[in-house]
Amino acid sequence: MTMWIAVLLACVACFALKFVGYLVPESWVSGGRTSRITTLLPVALLAGLLAVQTLVGSGGSLVIDARVGAIAVAIVLLLLRANFIIVVRAAAVVAGVLRALGVMA
Repeated sequence: MTMWIAVLLACVACFALKFVGYLVPESWVSGGRTSRITTLLPVALLAGLLAVQTLVGSGGSLVIDARVGAIAVAIVLLLLRANFIIVVRAAAVVAGVLRALGVMA
């Protein structure tokens, strides 16, 4: 039962935080520096999440497996401006082939 209370409290806290964001005056967030930070912050957070989820295994050790090959293919295709669906499918195929061959299990 305490887990559900924690979940509900987290939901209320998230809603309150979002609601307070609407109450902040526009002049506080309309500067050029703030605009650059809010534009680049999601990119930095997603890059960090991608690195941690791809390279860090259980116990905090560095792991090189099929995900690294899939991410490499995805990066190359994104640099070539490929369609996002093609990028995702190609990365999945590369990860599957590498695992099937046992190259990067």
